[in-house]
Amino acid sequence: MRRCKIDHMLQWLVVGIGDIATKRVIPAIQAEPRSSLAAVVTRHPNKAVSYEVPAFSSLQEALRHGTFDAVYIATPVCLHGPQSMQGLHAGKHVLCEKPMAMNYAEALTMVEAAEKSRRCFGVAYYRRCYPKVQRGLELIRQGAIGRPLMAFATCHSQPPNEHRSWLLDPVQAGGGPLYDIGSHRIDLSNYFFGQPAEVQACLSNVVHHFAVEDSATVLIKYASGVHAVVDVRWNSQVARDEFRVAGSEGMLDLTPLNGPRLASPAGEENLPPHYNLHFPCIENFVDAVLEHTPLLSSGVTAIGTDWVVEQATRR
Repeated sequence: MRRCKIDHMLQWLVVGIGDIATKRVIPAIQAEPRSSLAAVVTRHPNKAVSYEVPAFSSLQEALRHGTFDAVYIATPVCLHGPQSMQGLHAGKHVLCEKPMAMNYAEALTMVEAAEKSRRCFGVAYYRRCYPKVQRGLELIRQGAIGRPLMAFATCHSQPPNEHRSWLLDPVQAGGGPLYDIGSHRIDLSNYFFGQPAEVQACLSNVVHHFAVEDSATVLIKYASGVHAVVDVRWNSQVARDEFRVAGSEGMLDLTPLNGPRLASPAGEENLPPHYNLHFPCIENFVDAVLEHTPLLSSGVTAIGTDWVVEQATRR
């Protein structure tokens, strides 16, 4: 529901005009009634022409000469930490693409910078905003499946196309499917089950000889006793997008995760996500900045995913 009264507009700077920014982030900002695109940062000024806003060549230049309240970091993972902290130190609110950081130590530093700046710092794990994820969490808390015991998540696909080839470079991306698509599933598991306590993992190059892994299987044990398996691949011709939670008295099935279906002992429900998957994430961030409501995905919540990923990559 859109609010009738708009007391303040949040002016956004978007850093990086790649696939996610052009298809989802900027359209979400333009559609959010309390948001306005103020400027962009890009190495290719021609990409910014259609937006009719100032284009800066670096975040440093934008912070020096631009006028905006919030920064969306949509650059490769290696830049998330430095650019987020640069924005926070300058007194800006920051919403960063996932995964938050290249490693757990960097993630900790980002959270500390947000605390010192007293600004909102969010991470774009937008699946937390899915209506069926919210409903699934409600069903678990109501005891619809009894005590949660085990979760199983998969995301299988082919490697990124040439427009996203940077994801195959560990210097820019940190890792392969574990960092890119695995982080979303790990974050959801953390959202459902709380504090991760132990991690075991297998990372392999089964089909492709990339500099990053082409498959990763992670087993997480939670403080609550739940076991979660996350299996992500860039080597499968058969697409999979599963997410199931087994309980002592029934099953919660969100498969396919990106679809509308939710099945549980309470019945089957149809809860489609927003047509722009980033819009609810942008909306929640604006709520947090302007109305001081809690962030669904903050640096504090996202740090658990970075911890799991680091444990998984230790040899």
